Amino acid sequence: MPKASDLFVKCLEEEAVEYIFGIPGEENIDLLESIRKSKKIKLIVTRHEQAATFMAATYGRLTGKAGVAISTLGPGATNLVTGVAFAELGGMPLVVITGQKPIKKSKQGRFQIIDVVRMMRPLTKSAGLIESSANIPSAIRNAFKVAEEERPGAVHLELPEDIAKEELDAHPIPSTKVRRPGPDPKAIDQAVKIIEEAKHPLIIIAAGANRKLISIRLSEFIEKTNIPFFTSQMGKGVIDETNENYIGAAALSQKDYVHCAFDAADVVLVLGHDVFEKPPAFMGSDVKKKIIHINFYPATVDDVYSPSLEVVGDIAHTMWALTQKISTQKHWDFSAFKKVKEAIQKHIHRKDNDNSFPVSPQRFVSDLRKIVPDDGVLVLDNGMYKLWIARNYPAYKPNTVLLDNALATMGAGLPGAIAAKMVHPNKKIVAVCGDGGFMMNSQELETAIRLKLDLIIIILNDNGFGMIKWKQDSLNLPPFGLNFGNPDFVKYAESYGANGYRIEKTNEFVPLMQKLINSKGINIVEVPIDYADNVKVFTKELAEDVCKVI
Repeated sequence: MPKASDLFVKCLEEEAVEYIFGIPGEENIDLLESIRKSKKIKLIVTRHEQAATFMAATYGRLTGKAGVAISTLGPGATNLVTGVAFAELGGMPLVVITGQKPIKKSKQGRFQIIDVVRMMRPLTKSAGLIESSANIPSAIRNAFKVAEEERPGAVHLELPEDIAKEELDAHPIPSTKVRRPGPDPKAIDQAVKIIEEAKHPLIIIAAGANRKLISIRLSEFIEKTNIPFFTSQMGKGVIDETNENYIGAAALSQKDYVHCAFDAADVVLVLGHDVFEKPPAFMGSDVKKKIIHINFYPATVDDVYSPSLEVVGDIAHTMWALTQKISTQKHWDFSAFKKVKEAIQKHIHRKDNDNSFPVSPQRFVSDLRKIVPDDGVLVLDNGMYKLWIARNYPAYKPNTVLLDNALATMGAGLPGAIAAKMVHPNKKIVAVCGDGGFMMNSQELETAIRLKLDLIIIILNDNGFGMIKWKQDSLNLPPFGLNFGNPDFVKYAESYGANGYRIEKTNEFVPLMQKLINSKGINIVEVPIDYADNVKVFTKELAEDVCKVI
């Protein structure tokens, strides 16, 4: 008679699971053996459970299929928490599986036992204990369904070791795809009327719109109407940012040139607004400006976001329907938006050729864009450079700039790059990490090398927590509590079997990257960076009346 753990793995195979990331423990022994026997699933042993969830969540973000992470009970489960929150707030489908002591008869008291299910509930869409092996098929089918349906997120399942050992004869529930409903035709008609009557319509593309089919349908809409657009940080790349109608990206929530375009608009179409993503603009109850919410689900209204009309349904279907019905209008006036774009382009390219060293963030981003192929994937950790890249680095395709503006956690850059390379083995993958974020999960270099991946990991070194330094400086506070020392990153890379490089002059970066972009193995590049312009640009220059440009 087959064991429950064998059935569990067959159910995962039915869900087309390719990889399970994580660190098993003795409570997972039966499940581990069942995974070993699987011909369809590969176990990726990581060096920390947090990194495993970052990898699984990134897999989910890129494929739309739930990534899977595994841990034992107690400390293994608590180590998953940051990655679970990363997936939940970032809208990434993820299923995490934790082991547990026997629930029917325990011989070890409360050793290592915490209430993992209760811990996970506030962080997930669903969390539950499998109390009977007979429930495994329905529990797994439901877990993947919930994790993958809009809005995607994290689901937790706890499998006790005595349940995993049970014998039973059962079969997986077949995996099925659910067609998302389209929008109400009356809502489409209302939206068309509002847009056609507008004088200065504008589009904002946010996190929830970063899906391939949405990109196609939205491109058709923009091609027909020529309505200008800008993106949130996590909306970058949905539309090719060389498009003449692209204005810029909202790296900041306010006081940047893109917000001048928002102020000048009278109707704004907001695609895929996600309440968990830091908002690209404050879209409150301005009665003079109409906000059209276009999303898979209704809006959550708050002080930041208060739409005038909600068009709820599959976003790609909505954009197709709008394209079919809308007519371009002679009275549309986009002149203010064009002035904003000109001002942004002038502002972000001022230091493209700056030869000062350590490297300025503007020069770094400009040089980086020259190296990464159009379909190459840039995976960011979290730090000050994220704002510079979001603002200055044009993305050409969906999901080619992976950044986190929801949980905004440090430590996800290297694990995310590992997962991105596993999903896209033929694409160039470049991770950009601060020295602080890199060291939080640097042990995963061993994982990347063991998997024989080809990656470039750039470490921007300022010997401190640069983002918080900027905040501290902006408040005219004395420097305190944010500096640290670093290892010799070249020797550190070599100790793992990777290749390590450090640039000593700004103009060394591009030639080195040109050499490494087609190289095999793990290549680490340390780039000393000077964030002196953080306060000058983001705090002082953009605090001025930049909207005088229109």
